[in-house]
Amino acid sequence: MEPQPAPAARGVCARLGSHLDWYWTLSPPGRAAFWATFGGWALDAYNQMTVGFVLPAVTAAFALSPAQAGLLGSVGMVTSAVGGALAGALADAVGRVRVLILSIASYALFTLLAGCAQSYEQLLVFLTLQGLGFGGEWAAGAVLVAEYAQATQRGRVVGTVQSAWSIGYAGVLIANTLVFSLAPPELAWRIMFWLGALPAVVLLWVRTRVQESPVYRAEEAARAAGTGQAGGRPGGALFGLFRREQLRITLGSALLSVGVIGAGLVIWLPTYLEQVRHLTVEGLSAYMGIQVIGGFVGCVSAGYLLDALGRRRGLALFALGSALSAWAYVVLPVGAAWLVFAIGFPLGFFGSGIFSGLAVYLAELYPTELRGAGQGFGYNIGRGIGADGPAAIGVAAARSSGCSAATSCASRSRQRCFRSASWAADSLSGCRPIWSRCVI
Repeated sequence: MEPQPAPAARGVCARLGSHLDWYWTLSPPGRAAFWATFGGWALDAYNQMTVGFVLPAVTAAFALSPAQAGLLGSVGMVTSAVGGALAGALADAVGRVRVLILSIASYALFTLLAGCAQSYEQLLVFLTLQGLGFGGEWAAGAVLVAEYAQATQRGRVVGTVQSAWSIGYAGVLIANTLVFSLAPPELAWRIMFWLGALPAVVLLWVRTRVQESPVYRAEEAARAAGTGQAGGRPGGALFGLFRREQLRITLGSALLSVGVIGAGLVIWLPTYLEQVRHLTVEGLSAYMGIQVIGGFVGCVSAGYLLDALGRRRGLALFALGSALSAWAYVVLPVGAAWLVFAIGFPLGFFGSGIFSGLAVYLAELYPTELRGAGQGFGYNIGRGIGADGPAAIGVAAARSSGCSAATSCASRSRQRCFRSASWAADSLSGCRPIWSRCVI
């Protein structure tokens, strides 16, 4: 009798299931929060990356200078930094889920309006207001999922949520290829924005079914009983970050986020690949697809590595890999197209995976009453400082030999930023994460 393949198949499924045991450690409300945040983060990625892909068409439609085009990429990062810091503090005061709903509603509305803009000034205003919702999405969502996850599984849970960014990125690639192939550029860029607003209607409905985490509900009950801490008011949470016992953590986490986020180089990447590397629309989609796959694998793998190696060692590893990938990317000769494609995977792997480490690490550094404010402020300070990157690249491109020299300069700046991320991760070594002292 010939051996049957079923036992082997069951063995493969069992091994695969053993690597996903973290999912079943989440409670049913925790799994609902996981999927709602996963979907929101994917939609957030789609909308943020759309700006970079439609920038050449928008530049032609409104006859923009490189500096004006770069400003379109920068304003959203600036306002998302402000929105994230405020939303984080608000999440400590009124709840994570309410802030998530408000965030997704706001950026869906202004994404829709961005596609209707009739002038450069209108588009600039809509993208400015759109950024407020982006910041709130990450600040509240990462905290909510981290509070539902067990400490020993938290890296894997948050890392998998972070991988939703690659799903949204893939959505941009597919939409960009189809829309610009079927519609003229002057209409296609508008359709790209409109597509980003449509799924938000369904996701907004899902968000109303998600519950606050038990950790936050316990803190809320303590406040009602008069025994809660500083997070009862948005201002109280923000000021609480600068108390003597929290100041070192707050400043260190802000420096860490500056290193991770870098110079906002991703906004100009499609333009760089078209103008300098001379990739066609199909070649651009293929390259970005490789980078997206690398980013997805990096985010998920980072979760396992962070749980196995520890947060600081994992962050340092991804910071080093990101710096080396960025360096290799800009020193390649112009004609080496196959090498550009080869570097796409490690660039996506390390560049995206490090965000998983940042989300986990920041959530564990703060107590419940300051966690939203700390996560929102720490991450978004880095985003705000890096917001001048797209505009600076545009100005440099106008004054120098074009996008190649400007992007190379920004990439070298990013290498320095990633080195600072490695230093900041080590500098926080004296601050024991909250999960090592108590259960969050």
